[in-house]
Amino acid sequence: MAYDEGLAERLREALQGQADITERKMFGGMAFMVRGHMCVGILGDVLMARVGPGAYEQALALPHVRAMDFTGKPMRGYVFVEPPGFAEDGDLAAWVQRCHSFVQSLPPKPPK
Repeated sequence: MAYDEGLAERLREALQGQADITERKMFGGMAFMVRGHMCVGILGDVLMARVGPGAYEQALALPHVRAMDFTGKPMRGYVFVEPPGFAEDGDLAAWVQRCHSFVQSLPPKPPK
């Protein structure tokens, strides 16, 4: 599945200036990694957001958000955000900040 290149560029801009950001193709889309952990990504035109287990229910209560589900079982701590939920740059920046803050709380992954 292809991913929205325009959204990828918006995410690059939102993450500009942050340390240890890498890009990786995964889940048939694109993921932005922080110190080896998936932070945010794109699947088609949908934002994949890693908010963490503690913010999961709160994120699901927001408009245009649904559980991230690949296998029939939701991935707790991860949500999908439909395009209207990040249409404005400020909304996208808020999602990036949520995700980046959570991932920064995780220990760095050891190199493979």
